[in-house]
Amino acid sequence: MRIGDAAAAAGTTPRTLRFYEERGLLSPPPRTATGQRRYGPDDVARVRVIRELLALGLTVEDLRGIADRIQLLVENPQLRCADGDPAARGTGVVARRLAAIDAEIDRLTGLRTRLARQTGRT
Repeated sequence: MRIGDAAAAAGTTPRTLRFYEERGLLSPPPRTATGQRRYGPDDVARVRVIRELLALGLTVEDLRGIADRIQLLVENPQLRCADGDPAARGTGVVARRLAAIDAEIDRLTGLRTRLARQTGRT
């Protein structure tokens, strides 16, 4: 399928597919004789997994570090990051992202407490 069809099937835009390709999250697809990108169902599935991981709070940079492991989630959506191997690559990315989220929650909680105290609201 062409880029527009693949993007629509994955719930995104052609620009996003090109961006993922530029960042190494999506392999460059084969091209037609006229130079158009050709995507298959596996590419669409991979983009869906990438979008799910981004929606969970991982960043494009996080995913670049584990790009070779994304295919494992495409092939087995039930797979967890540390299934069978607690030292598996990818668990560090998740741990770092969770720590960053926890730090942001702490920062915002402190900010809320200070603002509530300053304005007399609890």
